[in-house]
Amino acid sequence: MCKKANIREDSRKLKIEKWGNSLALRIPDLYLRHLGIQQGDQVRVNLTVDGGIHIRAAAWNRRAFARELEETRRSLPMTISVIEELRRPARR
Repeated sequence: MCKKANIREDSRKLKIEKWGNSLALRIPDLYLRHLGIQQGDQVRVNLTVDGGIHIRAAAWNRRAFARELEETRRSLPMTISVIEELRRPARR
């Protein structure tokens, strides 16, 4: 199982199963919790250019978005602002 901070690096092979007259894909609980999706929720599904499937919650989940934004912010290095970097040569 992966750590929460490394969920983007978690890659799994999942099996397509028969479910009635349809086929189904079981999504691991870790992914569902990370996205804030629960049983019965609606999702949006899109095909990507590279042949992948993109699944996201149909309703925007502010908590899940804020959590992902904070995780992304923590992963970025703290450096000088881009504006300051651009202004510095002009001030010399």
